[in-house]
Amino acid sequence: MTASIINIHPLGFPWKTQDPFLFCAHHRDLYPAGDQYLGIPEVQKAGRTIGQDFVIKDGFRMYHGSHVPGFPYHPHRGFETITINKEGIVDHSDSLGGAGRFGAGDVQWMTAGKGILHSEMFPMLKNDQENTLEIFQIWLNLPKVSKMVPPHFKMLWSEEVPVIHHKDQNGFATEVDLIAGTLNGHHSLKPTPDSWAANPENEVLVATIKMEAGATYILPKAQGSEVKRNLYFYRGTQLEIAGKPVSEHHSIEVLALHDLKIQNTGREAFLLILQGRPIHEPVVQHGPFVMNTEMEIREAFTDYQQTQFGGWPWPQQEQVHEPNKGRFALHSGGRLETKEGKS
Repeated sequence: MTASIINIHPLGFPWKTQDPFLFCAHHRDLYPAGDQYLGIPEVQKAGRTIGQDFVIKDGFRMYHGSHVPGFPYHPHRGFETITINKEGIVDHSDSLGGAGRFGAGDVQWMTAGKGILHSEMFPMLKNDQENTLEIFQIWLNLPKVSKMVPPHFKMLWSEEVPVIHHKDQNGFATEVDLIAGTLNGHHSLKPTPDSWAANPENEVLVATIKMEAGATYILPKAQGSEVKRNLYFYRGTQLEIAGKPVSEHHSIEVLALHDLKIQNTGREAFLLILQGRPIHEPVVQHGPFVMNTEMEIREAFTDYQQTQFGGWPWPQQEQVHEPNKGRFALHSGGRLETKEGKS
């Protein structure tokens, strides 16, 4: 193994992460044309374990959805979710009255904090062609001091997410979408204020990379000695990372204190980068709750049973928005953001 590479692992489901990250999953589903209710036609749901459909059949999964694919309302406490959308549409609804619809290139950053119910559904807006969806779902831990902050979400719209365009000495292109952190003098949009990523000293970096065939890119080193860095090569054929051949569908744990040379020796390649300084606190997880002690987990269950984290103000557990509605974000305080296109 070369000096910069610590480990190489095949990608499983979910992908292996390191502190401060808790979870990472990549979803790519080739959904069919939808019906009048923005869902999957009945004939194409046959043979599935509805409610627990996580095995790809005919190119797609229903996940926990019964008619519309996705994740009907479910609670979270003690961490953050980052949803990066590469293709398709996601509808968000939550127990605080927040809602949204976001598309390709958009990112939703949600601080669960002391507790929130939310749903993430994938409406089949097109009834005359396929509805392809590609997203990353990432869980970023919160330190103890922030686990009980008020919940909220923030949209990082595609028009505002920094995109770094790089050409190597041979003219081959690399494109980096900078979701969180600083890279080569470029700064991401601000994350949620209580996030571990909000402090630059934590060197949280979340980015996706697209490399043209033949391209070379140098990922600059981090500053802190504790920083952990993982690369996920999820689509392409072959890379050389620090001189080591790596085939697609592998994660690569590297030393963050070294500049990292990435060469694309195959066809167009796509990677995700997760980097950050560890929180170094105990992690006790039970399903959707991530705290520091077993007692805090029990308290989370009790609070949820008593309060439902504010209850569910929407008519459906699998809440989807109107077919003709564009990209938008409605925040719990009533502030409304709207965006054109991509719906």
